[in-house]
Amino acid sequence: MDNEVAAGNTTSTLGNLALGLTLLAFGLGGTGAIDNVAAADAAGLATWVGGVTLFLVGLLALRAGDKGEGTAFAALGAFWFTWGTAVGGGATADAVGVFLLLWALLALTLTLAAKGGGLFGQGVYGLLFVALLLLGIGALADNGGLAKAGGWVAAVAGLVAWYGATAAVAGWPTALGRANRSAAAAS
Repeated sequence: MDNEVAAGNTTSTLGNLALGLTLLAFGLGGTGAIDNVAAADAAGLATWVGGVTLFLVGLLALRAGDKGEGTAFAALGAFWFTWGTAVGGGATADAVGVFLLLWALLALTLTLAAKGGGLFGQGVYGLLFVALLLLGIGALADNGGLAKAGGWVAAVAGLVAWYGATAAVAGWPTALGRANRSAAAAS
């Protein structure tokens, strides 16, 4: 069994758990699928789990010499801390849209930088990019449908990150590599 878990070490597993839970809460709130729950209700989780935890995990990864994950988690921690502490601050929809689009650029950078880390890492960051892009455009265009779509994409990204961390701890596979298909075909 191929356990290609790009998030196999302790810091990356904790980082993916924090990212997954934050994205899932933020995304589900943004969908409107749960009565009386909005994305803003995830502000506390975003500040402490998404913000502080991810930032610290990023610093630990950088200290351990992991430039890619260190940069990703520290930058995402800064994003979530900023978002979580700014919720309800009275920013205009246009300001929120620009904020989300700027952070979508970070997610795009992380997606492109994760090329060597496999499809799992690229998938999480790619979904985050799409979510932030949809949310940003939705805020700028005052389009609730785009915002809901962005919420669903964020929730899926959260599930993927959560699965990756759980897979690392439980020893589950995160890739269907050629070796798996070849082994299955030989059986």
